[in-house]
Amino acid sequence: MITSHVNPDGDAVGSSLGLFWFLKRLGHHVHIVIPNSFPSFLTWMPGCDQILHHKEQILQAKEHIASAEIIFCLDFNALNRLDNLEEAVRNAKGIKVLIDHHAKPAQEFDHMISVVETSSTSELVYDFISSFNEPGLLDRSIAECIFAGIMTDTGSFSYSCTYESTFSIVARLIALGIDVEHIHRLVYDTYTESRMRLLGYALSDKLKVLNQYHTAYISLTKQELRRFRHRIGDTEGIVNYALSIKGINLAILLIEREKYIRLSFRSKGDFSVNELARRYFSGGGHRNAAGGNSYDGMEKTLQQINDLLPSLKDQLNY
Repeated sequence: MITSHVNPDGDAVGSSLGLFWFLKRLGHHVHIVIPNSFPSFLTWMPGCDQILHHKEQILQAKEHIASAEIIFCLDFNALNRLDNLEEAVRNAKGIKVLIDHHAKPAQEFDHMISVVETSSTSELVYDFISSFNEPGLLDRSIAECIFAGIMTDTGSFSYSCTYESTFSIVARLIALGIDVEHIHRLVYDTYTESRMRLLGYALSDKLKVLNQYHTAYISLTKQELRRFRHRIGDTEGIVNYALSIKGINLAILLIEREKYIRLSFRSKGDFSVNELARRYFSGGGHRNAAGGNSYDGMEKTLQQINDLLPSLKDQLNY
């Protein structure tokens, strides 16, 4: 069985499907079970229709978890990132194998492939497949899934976490016949009108720029999300617009969920949003991209950020 974190992104889905097709080609009986659904702009990937969503197929999901001999845990570093799947996976008898690139993994897996200095979990899955030294097992379907994971987790190869090996791997994927332009369009050029209007509203009405702290943030409430008929994935990438402002080194997106506030952090240079998320918002991630949660409501969370910024001023001034 293969699983990934709650609110799966392109790397979570791409790495899971890439590994799924590889294991199937080896003759294994494989299932993918994830906590909840993922953005519609990822549903073109081959095999998406075979992914079980725990919230929609609870009994099937629990059966697959309980009966699995091996459980591959992809793109997260602690079982609590599985949300509603955590208890079932934690109690499962199957061998748990972590494949992930986030810092400081929890010591609760039987085997770990944990490499921080890599672009994505999808790149680690490619390395895992390549280690079998059987080139014929890597086909176009696997290549498309892995490429989508790498592309989305590097912001179309614009983040600082891209390495020489990343581009070498992409070159090999292209040699397998993937259509890079077509995949890019499927992921980034399929916005709904409501998603575009939500983006416009976020930038025109909700963007707060604090030049003295080299920080910008955007907050969106449940009511505002409903106004624009929000669907999963509609807020993907909005935080990057705030970071693209000249002189801004820290960007934050705050999204009001049912019982908590979800925060997405992005930074430039050496400022670690991973440490910021870990210390104050029970989160984590990478140096320049991380996430966390607050259970204090939107108003108090915004006040907490405003109270923190003076102490971070010197670190953000570069």
